[in-house]
Amino acid sequence: MRLRTKLTLFNAISKLVIVVLFVLLVPVLIKNISSNYVDSKLIKQKNKLLQIVKSRGIETYIENGEAYGSYLPLKEEYIGLDEVEPGFFLDTIKLGKRKFSEGDTLEYRILSHTFKVKNHNYLLEIGKSVDTLDETSAPLQNIAFQVLLGMILLTILADQFYSNYVLKPLRLIIKTKLVGQKFPNFNSYRKVRTTTSDFEYLDISIHKMVETIADKFQKEREFISNASHELMTPISILQSKIENMFEEEDISDDLKGRLIEMQKILNRLKSITKTLLLISQIENEQFLKEDKVPVVELLQDVYDEISIRLQDKNISYSIDIPENWNLVNINKFLLFNLFFNLINNAIKYNNEGGYIQITGIAGHNNFIISITDNGIGIDAEAIPFIFNRFKKFRQSLRQDSFGLGLPIVKSIATFHDIDMEVISVKDTGSTFKLIFPATLIVVN
Repeated sequence: MRLRTKLTLFNAISKLVIVVLFVLLVPVLIKNISSNYVDSKLIKQKNKLLQIVKSRGIETYIENGEAYGSYLPLKEEYIGLDEVEPGFFLDTIKLGKRKFSEGDTLEYRILSHTFKVKNHNYLLEIGKSVDTLDETSAPLQNIAFQVLLGMILLTILADQFYSNYVLKPLRLIIKTKLVGQKFPNFNSYRKVRTTTSDFEYLDISIHKMVETIADKFQKEREFISNASHELMTPISILQSKIENMFEEEDISDDLKGRLIEMQKILNRLKSITKTLLLISQIENEQFLKEDKVPVVELLQDVYDEISIRLQDKNISYSIDIPENWNLVNINKFLLFNLFFNLINNAIKYNNEGGYIQITGIAGHNNFIISITDNGIGIDAEAIPFIFNRFKKFRQSLRQDSFGLGLPIVKSIATFHDIDMEVISVKDTGSTFKLIFPATLIVVN
């Protein structure tokens, strides 16, 4: 999962958690806020009434010792004032119920407060209906929830914008320094502009690493190319000298046998040198890609070259490729070597009386040519390493096998932008799939 996706997912989940907590807590918070608001309002009404009593006298509310009571029409609020015993004291705000003559019982938030006027003790009660509190809380909860959703939406957009802004240098580093590079041909270094020191350090570190890899790889290619060229001269000289020794009249049969063995060794060494030189030339892109040839014709050329070996092992050979498929923008010599090495391996590691099938199908924006055999197969753990140079496995431990056939195939395929897939089952057979881009095959 990409870093950007992870950050977006984390932000979304964190916002969801906040919403859930808010939904759970907001009723309690709104209720407390409403209660505090009503309490504050009740205290203000109490202070206002006490101020009226102080300025106008208690007679404004109580006449001839009769208690005072006042209710709104729907009994949403009430005010009560009555004289109590001299020693009675009360100063609270709490919930309480009141029963009316009509038989109704309502619950109120009641402020109770005692005060003295002219040595008389009075009890003041101011109540506000609880139903009124609930009616106030519901709209407040809706407003709070809408405000929360709006703020969360804004924060998500802000997080998305800021994440894109902050991670943009990292995306550029991945695109230009890693994904955008075609190994081993690296592009020139361009510093990614960023104000984040971590990304700047990452950019410089990747550049240094790529430079080191490119330098080492270039030196390796130069060494292989130079060594291959240099080795060809002494090998040719030795072969000439051995051939001259055969022309001597007094040479013994024992010496002839040894000279023949030496020739075999030199031939193997010459084959390795030529193979390494070919790989070096391919990797240095010293071949042109200007040829055009029908696929069936190229495979027929391979068959003509290798038919004797097929007959020796009684291996059947079939080609199921559309005749109107033509390879374009390729190097015929290299593609011949690619198919030759794959088919040669299929013969080498096949059984007597086996088969080799070459099939072609058109895919989505590509063409797939598969080479299938029913030979000894490849161990599953060995498949990731079969294209490594000089890597030999149990099924190929032969004196004339150098572990370079498949590396040549891989180099040629990479040179032509051909992808490869290998499917193999031990003791059952193998399939090598060559996935050609649409630019390499034209259908007439």
